[in-house]
Order: sequence, then structure tokens, then C-alpha cells
Amino acid sequence: MRRIQMRAALAYPVMAALIAAAATACAGPLEDLGPLPPRFSGPPLAADTVVSEMRSILAAEGVVVEREPSTVLGMCHERLSGRHAPETADAALKSAFARARSAHGWQPGPDLGSGTLTLSKGNWTVTAGLPPQPAQGLQAPIVMSLTCVDGGAAATAPTAPPSPAHTPAPASS
Repeated sequence: MRRIQMRAALAYPVMAALIAAAATACAGPLEDLGPLPPRFSGPPLAADTVVSEMRSILAAEGVVVEREPSTVLGMCHERLSGRHAPETADAALKSAFARARSAHGWQPGPDLGSGTLTLSKGNWTVTAGLPPQPAQGLQAPIVMSLTCVDGGAAATAPTAPPSPAHTPAPASS
């Protein structure tokens, strides 16, 4: 029994040394690669600027949208919505996205599938789904989501009202 205890006592430090040696040999030297690259290129854009630009691009294609109030505190998110003639809604939306790329410097955004259009510019990504075919006699819904990569100073999300200052009550003697 004593021999087993001695082997176990010797095995633990040997195993720890082997694990440390393997970890040291497998791990390359840590090197400072500098700061991480920015999550977007170019200067951050203000929400009002992006909303105004997208509304004018859509208006040039005959699509009228309204800005919906942002209800998310601290979140850099905007939403534009409107309605358009169902026969031309897809073409007008695709044409607006092409205009944004060619005339306003927007870049293709992440690929989210064939029924979704995306654009990126600065710290913003714009996403719009191709409208579904509405019931006869109704206009097609147009919904566009604008999301900011880094809210910072570019966000115009509503702010919470300041809390009232609390003053301590005078100490009673």
C-alpha cells in the first residue's frame, strides 16, 4: 500500500511537469498585434443623416416611407416603412438599392438570402425584405431596417429623463 502511495506522490508532479512542458511547446509566443481593426470603415454617420439619405433615395424611385420613432433605449436602430404599388414594389426597391450603391457610396451588405436586400455604409447596415404580394386592391408594404454597428455619438435613440437629484436630509441632533 505504501508503494502505491509513493508512486502516486511521484506521478502528480511528473504529470504536472509534462502538461506544463506540452502547453509551453504548443503555444506560440504571445505577440502584441496592436489594436483591433474598426468594425466599420469611414467616419460614423448620424442616424438623421442616414435616414434622410435613404428616404431621398427611395423617393427618387417613387417609394415614400416614413420614419418610425425608435423605442429602444441605447440601441442605434431606425425603421422606415411605407406602401407602394404591388406591381412595381420589388423593382422600385431593387432600383433604390442599386442607386444607393452607385450614387451614394453604399456597399453591398451581408448576404441574408434571395428575398432580402442589404447595404452597408460607415457604421450602418440597411436591410429590406422584398415585399410580399398583398391582397388584391392593397398596396405592398415596404419596411426597411437601419442598424448602427456602434451607437456612440451617432445614435439618436431617445434618452431617459434625468433622475431627480437626491439631497441628504439634515442630520438631527
